[in-house]
Amino acid sequence: MFHLGNEMDKTKQIRLFDRQAAQYSSRKEGQTLRRWRRNLLSHANGEVLELAVGAGANFPYYPPGVKVTATDFSREMLKKAREAAVRCRLDADFILTDIEELEFPDHSFDTIVSTLSFCSYGNPLRVLNKLRRWCKPEGIILLLEHGISSNAVVATVQRMLDPLLFRAIGCHHTRNMPDLVRQSGMLITRAESHLLKSVHLLWAKPGRQ
Repeated sequence: MFHLGNEMDKTKQIRLFDRQAAQYSSRKEGQTLRRWRRNLLSHANGEVLELAVGAGANFPYYPPGVKVTATDFSREMLKKAREAAVRCRLDADFILTDIEELEFPDHSFDTIVSTLSFCSYGNPLRVLNKLRRWCKPEGIILLLEHGISSNAVVATVQRMLDPLLFRAIGCHHTRNMPDLVRQSGMLITRAESHLLKSVHLLWAKPGRQ
């Protein structure tokens, strides 16, 4: 459970995302973000776990033949994601749960996907350690995440605004995702950074388990 102060109560955070579900579903993403999703998700295969699926923004970009297990702690988000799966003719199961509390057997998935979700976790390193265990040794972990910029001025502004933004939209803007991924023991096999290194596309292997 989150602590009040720097974090918020988990129930409050879920309500925040419930209220945003319709907005997420109707949002028209820009060409750049669509290109990033397509680039990353073209590498998905087999049994796929997608955490914090939101309204299903990734669904149009999955290759044919994948089987997706989609999780989210927001009931309203999952309703929108189910609708998106039908539109995309995607083979998907849905689990209403907090990924920080969820457990799967080790080596359950060929591919694990997270796009723009690690900003919202109370303990992102703990979640990354779970992903390492859940991914098959020969599998792949695909991440599209935002965080702290390499530009000192931009980073200072991000740190100043972070508490306000977290309370308003439920996500942090100051995390260093490449460092967190390395700390988890994953092996980054390919990486792209954009927008003054505030957005990262990461292809990773689970590393030694």
